[in-house]
Amino acid sequence: MKVAVVGATGLVGSKMLQVLAERNFPVTELIPVASEKSIGKEVTFKGKAYKVVSWQDAIAAKPAVALFSAGGSTSLELAPKFADAGITVIDNSSAWRMDPSKKLIVPEVNADVLTADDKIIANPNCSTIQMVVVLKPLHDKYKIKRVVVSTYQSVTGTGVKAVDQLMNERQGKQGEMAYKYQIDLNALPHIDVFLDNGYTKEEMKMTNETKKIMGDDSIKVTATTVRIPVMGGHSESVNIEFENDFDLAEVRDILSKAPGVVVQDDVANFIYPMPLTAHEKDETFVGRIRRDETQPNTLNCWIVSDNLRKGAATNAVQVAEYLLQKGILN
Repeated sequence: MKVAVVGATGLVGSKMLQVLAERNFPVTELIPVASEKSIGKEVTFKGKAYKVVSWQDAIAAKPAVALFSAGGSTSLELAPKFADAGITVIDNSSAWRMDPSKKLIVPEVNADVLTADDKIIANPNCSTIQMVVVLKPLHDKYKIKRVVVSTYQSVTGTGVKAVDQLMNERQGKQGEMAYKYQIDLNALPHIDVFLDNGYTKEEMKMTNETKKIMGDDSIKVTATTVRIPVMGGHSESVNIEFENDFDLAEVRDILSKAPGVVVQDDVANFIYPMPLTAHEKDETFVGRIRRDETQPNTLNCWIVSDNLRKGAATNAVQVAEYLLQKGILN
């Protein structure tokens, strides 16, 4: 199976290569694609070097699937060209997520809506992905009315420039700034651009994408997203109001059986999810599971996942695995 990775030299593109290798996706030929200035450079996959090629050469090679992680404008321009050539595109940017003609997929939640006709498939926002894998089994059982979420997001979600800024600041070095302000020893309540309603684009992504992925516009979601000086994963404090009451033991049991979810909830032994321990793992971790004592039918929990893996690369590869398993890719 020929597989193209568009944006192969970037932070998420490199992680896609790593995840494809680790999960033994049946790649017979890798076709790495990047911007014009990177053509001819080499990337390594399973110990073998591959030269970066242009998008035109990638389409001519006719891969079965193209994993995109090259930014929204590139996806808007190039994804239709790949799709028109019969190549299935799984896109990690925000370009297609809210397009009503495109599916927005988290495999554990809604992969069953995919068909062979879906040639451009959208990967959701990283902070949305980890939240919905926890929400879905609880929604099926208790029906969610409203979600209040505050995020604590890793600098890796911004990219290499942000990681460099954090490391430079930590070492007292001057360097290029990814953020308007210092990030080390700080917290920035500002991810993506501010909109007219006072929310950021990231916050509205969580609101709108959750409804689309869960297939239920009645779920109310309000978000505050914050960048903090950590690496390894995004963390989320999530307050969930249900229509029906719940038993905490049953909630833990449901989540422990949910695909892609690991319960880490033993406060007596100080066991709870953290970015440090979620780093380089594909699962979503949930803990601090407790009842909200201020109103009925409401649950508090803490959700952590590696944003470069489940929040981006792994989710895209899992979509490709599902298509392969269903005989849609060949």
